[in-house]
Amino acid sequence: MDLRPHHLLCTQGYSGKGYSEDFVENMDRLTERLRGEEPITVRLKFSTDDLCMSCPHMLGTDLCRTNEKVKQFDRKVVEYFHLEEKEYIYQELVQKIRQEMTPKMLEDICDGCSWYPVSACREIILGKK
Repeated sequence: MDLRPHHLLCTQGYSGKGYSEDFVENMDRLTERLRGEEPITVRLKFSTDDLCMSCPHMLGTDLCRTNEKVKQFDRKVVEYFHLEEKEYIYQELVQKIRQEMTPKMLEDICDGCSWYPVSACREIILGKK
């Protein structure tokens, strides 16, 4: 599965809301798989990914209606967690992110995200921090 860096956060905080019915169906299917017991290999991709494929904002490969904002989310995740464009085990990355994430980092990364105020990101990623 291909994932762009900031989607490592979105897949944790996702709670059934989305841009369209197709997007929600795709997100439900992919997050169910990622949240399962089985370790999942993901290929971190600094471009459009498997979640983007059903998004009505995707205009083409590596092109979104909100491209600059999306690229900024990705850049911040890469910088904070020292990630590279390569394969990882999703569950290991999620564990690393949860251990290292601070409230200030999460607010910085997600600044401008329309889903951040209505998602479960803070509760799930930060836990009791």
